Amino acid sequence: MALALLFAGQGAQKVGMGKSLYEQSAAARALYDQANTVLGWDLTKISFEGPEAELTQTKVCQPALFVHGMALLAALQEAGKVPAGEPKFALGLSLGEVTAYTAAGVFDFATGLRVVAERGRLMQFACETTTGGMAAIVGEDREKVAELCREFDVEAANFNAPGQIVISGEKSKIDAAVAGGKARGMKKVIPLVVAGAYHSRLMEPARAEFAAFLENIPFAAPKFTVLTNTTGQVISEPAAIKAALVKQVVSSVLWEDCMRSVAAAGATEFWELGPGGVLAGLARRTEKSWPVKSFSEFSEVIA
Repeated sequence: MALALLFAGQGAQKVGMGKSLYEQSAAARALYDQANTVLGWDLTKISFEGPEAELTQTKVCQPALFVHGMALLAALQEAGKVPAGEPKFALGLSLGEVTAYTAAGVFDFATGLRVVAERGRLMQFACETTTGGMAAIVGEDREKVAELCREFDVEAANFNAPGQIVISGEKSKIDAAVAGGKARGMKKVIPLVVAGAYHSRLMEPARAEFAAFLENIPFAAPKFTVLTNTTGQVISEPAAIKAALVKQVVSSVLWEDCMRSVAAAGATEFWELGPGGVLAGLARRTEKSWPVKSFSEFSEVIA
C-alpha cells in the first residue's frame, strides 16, 4: 500500500463532528484539550454542540476542521490502523493543506493550529470588509469557464473534479457571470451561499497579513510527500511550502490536479479524514477506480 491522506476543506463542517473521537480516543481527546488551551476558547463545545451558525464562521470552522482531521489521524494511529511506514502522501483542500503539512511534520500540532486559526481570522475579516460571492459551474470544461471569468472579471477559485468548477469575485460580478453563463447555455451555474469570495483577489488583505504572520514561523521539511493546491504538484522545500500557503489564499485550488498528481506519484489508496465524505465524492468523480475510504467518527476508526 502507498497511502495518501486527504484532509477536508471549509464547508465540510457539521455540528457534532469529533464528539465520538473525544469520548472514545485518549489521543484525540488530548488534541482537543490542547486546542482549547492554544486557542483560548472552547473549540470542543462549538464543534460538538454548535450552534451551527457559530461553527460555520470562517474563523471557527477552519480550526475546527483542522483539529478534527488531526484527531482522526491520532485515533487511527492509536488504534493501530495505520500500517508501518505509512502514510506516504498527504494533501488537503484549501485549509486542509495546513492539516496535511502538520501531519507531515512541517510544524507541530500547536503551531499548525495557530497558523490555521490566524488564516481563518484574516479570511473572515476580508469577507466582512468586502462584498463577495461564489458560484458552482457543473458540467463545463476549464476553457469555457475561463472565458466566462475573463468576460465578467471574476476568477476560478476551485477546480474540484472534472466538470466541477467554482468561480469567485465581487458579488455583482458573480451575479452577472451566473446570468451570462445561463445565457450561453451552461445548464448548471449555481450561486453558492458563502460569506465571501474565497480564493480570489478580494482575499488580498488576508494574504498580505498572513504572509507577515508566517515570517517568524519555522517550517521543516515534510517527512513524507505533500502537494500544494497552488500548482497541483509535489512540494518539499520549507521556503516553497511557506510561499505556497501564502499564495493559496488568493489563488485557485487545483484539487483535481493534486489528486491526479498524487496518483501518478504512486498513491494506491486514499483515506479521507474529515466529515461529510466530500473528498471521497470528488475522487470518485475524477477516477472511479481509486480506492477511497472516509473516516469521520470513532465507529469508522475501529470498523
